[in-house]
Amino acid sequence: MSPTSEKTKESMGVDPFERNWMIFSIGMLVVFFTLVTVAGFALGFQVPGVETKVDPRTVTVDPASPFSEPGLRKVSEGNYEAYVVARTFSYEPREIEVPVGSKVTIYVTSPDVQHGFKVQDTNINMQIVPGQVSKLEYTFDRVGEFPYICTEFCGIGHAAMFGVVKVVQPGEGGDQ
Repeated sequence: MSPTSEKTKESMGVDPFERNWMIFSIGMLVVFFTLVTVAGFALGFQVPGVETKVDPRTVTVDPASPFSEPGLRKVSEGNYEAYVVARTFSYEPREIEVPVGSKVTIYVTSPDVQHGFKVQDTNINMQIVPGQVSKLEYTFDRVGEFPYICTEFCGIGHAAMFGVVKVVQPGEGGDQ
């Protein structure tokens, strides 16, 4: 093999086959990054964050805490706040009922161990850590039932941790 044919086979000391795979890999990274960025903004993905810190020993018994009486509260027309307590091995409340089209800010905490909180068929998925309040917002734009489950193994009764968000037409169900 002559020195000239050796130069055409390799560019910068990299075999053309390897160079093509490197270009393909970098191209795929750019495509994935672009898709994740576009999907994040277009679909309104939110990163659940720590809203505040609380004392896990007193958060559910302190009368000043909204978690002492968990449930749904109307803030204004079409805007609600839901306070949920995840404890071994249940959620409180077990059922949340909201009118269709409502924007709900969900606050979740735990007084005991780490839990998860995922609402099926939505992009609500949070990790619940004792001593922290996690928060996400979601607009329920279709009627139906949206079960929520624990996504972190929290002990032997983990499978019993579930509840449901019932989205109803305005005027149906309970008084909101």
